[in-house]
Amino acid sequence: MLLHTLNRSPLSPVLDQALAGMGPEDRLLLIEDGVIGALPAQQARYASVAGRVFALHEDLVSRGLLALCDEAVRVVDIEGFVALTEECERTVSWY
Repeated sequence: MLLHTLNRSPLSPVLDQALAGMGPEDRLLLIEDGVIGALPAQQARYASVAGRVFALHEDLVSRGLLALCDEAVRVVDIEGFVALTEECERTVSWY
């Protein structure tokens, strides 16, 4: 199981590359501008990884998006980020 971190908005072609590179048990953590993907209007883009999408709390807060986050996205803080890295054998960063 790998942890994929994505710091690009869902409008970036990098999202498609990240999703194509994910295995059936891999997890996706949205960070920085990637947290825009946590909005309900974006959830169709993440259908292939439903239930395995996380968003960093601090980045949601800094962009004023925390209250708008879709309920299907699991919000994690820095400690949760660390826990995800410990659970997964490797981290792949998509920039």
